[in-house]
Amino acid sequence: MQRSSDRILVSHAGVLPRPAELQALADSYPAGKAAFQEMLPRAVADVVRRQADMGIDLVNDGEFSKTRGFSEYVRDRLTGLGQGAREHKRLNIMARDAQDFPSFVGSKFARFLHSPNRGAIITCISPIGYAGSQATRADIANLKTAVEGLDVTGYLPAIAPGTIEHWLADEHYADAEAFVFAIADAMAQEYKAVVDAGFLLQIDDPDLPDGWQMFPEMSVPQYRKYAALRVEALNHALRGIPQEKVRLHICWGSNHGPHKNDIPFEDIVDLMLRVKAGCYSFEFSNPRHEHEWRVWETHKLPEGKTIMPGVVGHATDIIEHPQLVADRLVLFANLVGRENVVAGTDCGLASRLSHPELTWAKLEALVEGARLASKALWRAKTKTATTKAAKKPARRSAKTRARRLAASGRQR
Repeated sequence: MQRSSDRILVSHAGVLPRPAELQALADSYPAGKAAFQEMLPRAVADVVRRQADMGIDLVNDGEFSKTRGFSEYVRDRLTGLGQGAREHKRLNIMARDAQDFPSFVGSKFARFLHSPNRGAIITCISPIGYAGSQATRADIANLKTAVEGLDVTGYLPAIAPGTIEHWLADEHYADAEAFVFAIADAMAQEYKAVVDAGFLLQIDDPDLPDGWQMFPEMSVPQYRKYAALRVEALNHALRGIPQEKVRLHICWGSNHGPHKNDIPFEDIVDLMLRVKAGCYSFEFSNPRHEHEWRVWETHKLPEGKTIMPGVVGHATDIIEHPQLVADRLVLFANLVGRENVVAGTDCGLASRLSHPELTWAKLEALVEGARLASKALWRAKTKTATTKAAKKPARRSAKTRARRLAASGRQR
């Protein structure tokens, strides 16, 4: 369910606040692994129920099982990784901004919580394989139990090959293409398992926009070539999966920084649309990118596809007003069609906002804003149709028209 003919559907991009006790176990993981695994199913059931009760239509497990975060969780699901023999340079998600703001980027003010840049660089030292089947089955089972009896659609996020590549060094494969396609072959097993279980698959691919920041030496044409290869690898991993079962999420990185040098949406939107997905989720409420709704004036959304713009965001703790949320949704509805818009978030909220209460408040604003937008969009359509019908002259019967014509002939 990624389209509706009578209202704006509501979803979000990923991570939700763990209960305090579960978070404490996650922070000490794997020390408290047994207790964490025991508590997890109940926590997933509760967070799914809370989403459903709020009015969220497409719900997830809060990404509760991913103790390493939305991208690095696959360290525990891939084989062939270890400590390399050589020293490798770590990629910097703010590398372009660092050229303009060197003191800021190196300061305590450059918040990037749960950063993948912590700790030793993990290296591919032998063929990449997938060993995450058991963990994926557990995620599926927990969500399947949680959504049973609820009028919602479940989705599970999984990370894209290109974003995995960002935090891995390679000492095994001949070149970058062989490396990223090997990651794609491994992750294809996780993607297929989620869809085969009957869930929507969300592919998290911040790599597509934020890789631009990491390679300041690249021109736009060079970066587009770089990104196109990673899109090709992702599509390779999605082979055989129906597009309507896939939602792609992209973002410009969740770091609370300047974002002055983010790549414009205009330069990558066509690459995003190449991904074999039924829905495209992207940042919009982020003030660096809010003006970029204009890309939909020049780029046609492919037939049968939907978009999920982020109409509440992680860049500020301020709770968006529901009417602002509605206005943003109506804007997109007028651009691509109301049935092709899903209300979403810029990114996963919980890991970037300063307190769990704020995540739920933003989601409440999201739901209320979608209701206001739905009321405006569908009422306006109905009102227009009713007005046109009222103004249309009543059709005369054939006999009446004939009698009047005959009468007019006699008069002449």
